Amino acid sequence: MSHQTAHLRQLDKEHLWHPFTQMQAWRESESDPLIIASGEGVHLTDSEGRTYLDGNSSIWTNIHGHGHPTIDAAIRNQLDQIAHCSALGFSNEPAILLAEKLTGLFPENTLNKAFFSDNGSTAIECACKMSIQYRQLVGEESRHEFIAFGGAYHGDTVGAASLGGIGVFQDRFSSHGYKVHRIESLDDLESLPAGTIDSVNAIIIEPLIQGAAGMKTWPPGMLRSMREWCDRNGIFLILDEVMTGFGRTGRMFACEHEGVIPDFLCLAKGLTGGYLPLAATLTHDRIYNAFLGEYEELKTFFYGHSYCANPLGCAAALGSLQVFKEEGVIDSLAPKIEAFSARLREAAETCRHYGELRQVGLIAGIDLIDHQTGGPLDWKAETGGRICRAARRHGLLTRPVRDTLTLMPPLAISENEISQAIDALVKATHDVLG
Repeated sequence: MSHQTAHLRQLDKEHLWHPFTQMQAWRESESDPLIIASGEGVHLTDSEGRTYLDGNSSIWTNIHGHGHPTIDAAIRNQLDQIAHCSALGFSNEPAILLAEKLTGLFPENTLNKAFFSDNGSTAIECACKMSIQYRQLVGEESRHEFIAFGGAYHGDTVGAASLGGIGVFQDRFSSHGYKVHRIESLDDLESLPAGTIDSVNAIIIEPLIQGAAGMKTWPPGMLRSMREWCDRNGIFLILDEVMTGFGRTGRMFACEHEGVIPDFLCLAKGLTGGYLPLAATLTHDRIYNAFLGEYEELKTFFYGHSYCANPLGCAAALGSLQVFKEEGVIDSLAPKIEAFSARLREAAETCRHYGELRQVGLIAGIDLIDHQTGGPLDWKAETGGRICRAARRHGLLTRPVRDTLTLMPPLAISENEISQAIDALVKATHDVLG
């Protein structure tokens, strides 16, 4: 280990508090932290010069690979102009053009308004606050509750967290946030009593697949049925495509698979290609028009952040959309997804430690099991985490959801690199479990 790496590790353990990390174990570890120094394409290189496949797209964000020349150029060109300016009372060209491009990805007169914020949680908060204020503005104040799903994850700010259905993220703060009716399935939705439905403002869902739940997939047709249920009952549909947006599922957006247009679409992570923090909440004119009025009517949407519509972030997002168009990214995905599926099935069938496999597009989760009983492992043993750390020795970086091994590589990955990533995961599993 170099002196510089050792020094950085010491400083990290003395001063830096990491997200979703038990810091006692982190500080006691002799090998962590792994310090990422550079990236190129689908590979990351650490401070010691070791190279790894970026198996989880740098926490589900990177789309076209690291150091893509088109996005790099877009950011550098914007740096020659201005890095940031306020969106409160001002505007900037990248934000204007990005709003046009994003809304143009949907049928005319549908999602034609874009509100920019910072991250997935704030995209969700925008949708929730917009929907609640809309109800107030049109005289439907009693509709202020939400429907959300068990296993859901919608972010960590208090409002977004209250919509989540994973106890470890939400239970400590359950007395705060929105009032939520928790359901597990479409049948539960159909069974809600009329009195409950009359108080509901919106339903929120991660379409096709739940990420933090362990890559749990929804039944085909569920999203279309939910859209129809919402229309019948006057309830808004909020789609959290923070993870699934921008090609992850094989289409630009997951909702396209079932021809669904939501009332609110929340985007972040891959919006800038994985370069800079930026989020967008898209909605339609019916919502937007209710906020129009004279200054003294106080209909304004009083919500915003200092870095809303940041020009650098918007420039990066425009660069990413340019790559999608010029390189035909969506059309190139089918053979990669087929190869991903074939190699995952082979791994699941041949590794005795693997249970259920779930996959949508280039998103996958494999449950670890006790090979003797077929049941789950003791989560306290942190087997998934140990396997993912062992995968580093085989040139792969990824992160589990407890004892579900996950892979979500950049869309730029090749079929050969897909095989390398899955081989590394299998070898790491054998290293840890035999």
